[in-house]
Amino acid sequence: MGGGSTYTPELIDGFARLRETLPLEELVLVDPAADRLELVGGLARRIFARQGHPGRITWTADLDAGVDGADAVLIQLRVGGQAAREQDETWPLECGCVGQETTGAGGLAKALRTVPVVLDIAERVRRRNPGAWIVDFTNPVGIVTRALLTAGHRAVGLCNVAIGFQRKFARLLGVAPEAVALEHVGLNHLTWERSVTVGGRDVLPELLAEHGAAVAEDLRMPRALLDRLGVVPSYYLRYFYQHDEVVRELRTKPSRAAEVAGMERRLLAMYGDPELAEKPALLGERGGAFYSEAAVALTASLLGDTGDVQVVNALNNGTLPFLPDDAVIEVPAAVDARGARPLPVRPLEPLFAGLVANVTAYEHLALEAALKGGRERVFQALLAHPLIGQTAYADRLTDELIAHNREHLAWV
Repeated sequence: MGGGSTYTPELIDGFARLRETLPLEELVLVDPAADRLELVGGLARRIFARQGHPGRITWTADLDAGVDGADAVLIQLRVGGQAAREQDETWPLECGCVGQETTGAGGLAKALRTVPVVLDIAERVRRRNPGAWIVDFTNPVGIVTRALLTAGHRAVGLCNVAIGFQRKFARLLGVAPEAVALEHVGLNHLTWERSVTVGGRDVLPELLAEHGAAVAEDLRMPRALLDRLGVVPSYYLRYFYQHDEVVRELRTKPSRAAEVAGMERRLLAMYGDPELAEKPALLGERGGAFYSEAAVALTASLLGDTGDVQVVNALNNGTLPFLPDDAVIEVPAAVDARGARPLPVRPLEPLFAGLVANVTAYEHLALEAALKGGRERVFQALLAHPLIGQTAYADRLTDELIAHNREHLAWV
């Protein structure tokens, strides 16, 4: 789903390279944008052909036809496109709050637009293929996955943050990626790496000592903060730990949505070249690095009943005892034909647990607003968010959110 995305060739490349991990007979790209589908689908076929993959690639704007007979359905969509993202990243700044597509008021707006659409897709998948697995990469992944699981769907949420850290740390340490195991814990886009294990030994202290400056620069956080925390936070924690600084930055430069929209125009022009048969280098700037490899590994575990450990978004079910069982957390989990079951987690330090609990409460209210609508529910979610939390801001942001998203909110 969302097969016409400019990002899709990254996924295609992963399927082609990792065909022994996930043997693929047919891949169907589904998207309402027929013009994009032609460009992306054509490139996808050329990538498969160049790499000698025997699988068949087709595409359609008909959702029901696309999911018919599917073993797994990967969802990567953006309701409202980059234009909606541009709004998510700009109007919150007017209140001095961060403008971002998964965090704060912008993240709530995206959740409200997205959850009903994804649930509709999931229901149609369930009617046609009750046994099919849904792998969600659509942001905000935590809230969307919680919506899917609450509705009883066979679903697992996936993010590329953990695999990105694994590959980065492996490169710095000079070891193979599969030799690196992460103690990755928290919520989607709100996680910390509490240990980095290589050969049965936690090498995080020496990683920070020898490569802390490089890691901090990549995260755009102070090296001293990493040393004080003793962990490596997700780069999304920058919105919390350096909120006001980030707001000042965002007010002085073009939005990320504007940058991506420009990239997409260039990428689509490239995809139309009949000689292009590989993902272009520009796609690496689009974001989502290593998602294809994570998606292949997760899907192979679900369909192959392997029991492999993957970092995914799954129901808490007592893993973090201070959270409700129906909260969705992002941790290493054993994945097989029954789904994803989080592995045991050491007690979370109060410094991290407090923020996780706060954002979990916000996500609960955000899902309520997405499912039931209503100005008051939107207001409560914004008031609960740790980056907002003031009545005047929550009231104003509620009005702004509704005004900018009327066409996507059935209850308005």
